[in-house]
Amino acid sequence: MDDKTTSRDGTSLAYRVTGEGPVVILVSGAMSTGGTLAPLAERLADRVTAVVYDRRGRGASGDTKPYEVAREVEDLAALLAAVGGEAALFGVSSGGALVLDALASGLPFTRAAVYEVPYADHLAGGAEREAVYKQNLDRALAEGRRGAAVELFLRLTGLGEEMIQRARQSPMWPGLEAAAPSLAYDDAVMADGLLPRDRLAAVPVPVLAIAGGASPDWMRQACRDIADAVPRGEYRVLEGQTHMVEPDVLGPVLTEYLTA
Repeated sequence: MDDKTTSRDGTSLAYRVTGEGPVVILVSGAMSTGGTLAPLAERLADRVTAVVYDRRGRGASGDTKPYEVAREVEDLAALLAAVGGEAALFGVSSGGALVLDALASGLPFTRAAVYEVPYADHLAGGAEREAVYKQNLDRALAEGRRGAAVELFLRLTGLGEEMIQRARQSPMWPGLEAAAPSLAYDDAVMADGLLPRDRLAAVPVPVLAIAGGASPDWMRQACRDIADAVPRGEYRVLEGQTHMVEPDVLGPVLTEYLTA
């Protein structure tokens, strides 16, 4: 990351600015950094000033304790001030939940888009699954078992045991273990894993909720619910896309919506 700013509680935040045009801050999901969204930022750069950043506890950013979701909302306020005071927001997965919470908190962003926030209302046993995950994650992290925490998250995403064991043997595993404590942060952002309808009703700006056409139906329904819950919501499906959406497919949709 090229630049730094400081959040209200003194946490250093690393960010990078790419492109020219209206500003959009990109918010990553679990087990990722600002670099994860760099390919999307590059895809937007011809018409948009895209800002990627390392959320607290990741990459080159700091991690002041204790963690609270409100501190991550303050991080977005600090970034907004650092890039000129006017910007849109985009968040992917649990990063989308953080975007929606920031909007409901009253931060003055112009509009927002989110991609597949995994609210589990339409997933059979979703609430119970989230509760068990939270309990097991908290225990693993408290005991310092970072590898076990990463495995819990990978299982939650639907990755099979064979793939998890392959991941354990891969060069990326040490980096995943290093980022494991931040899993608790995304878990806190997702709260009980269910759509916060009353909270979303307070979002004052336009929001585009996007889903992949090849993603599970419960994920697409969650996006529909977001669009219905916010007062100025829209819903769109990207045919053939999954949770790992391709920047070349998502980029034009975001550019059109965020520069309208």
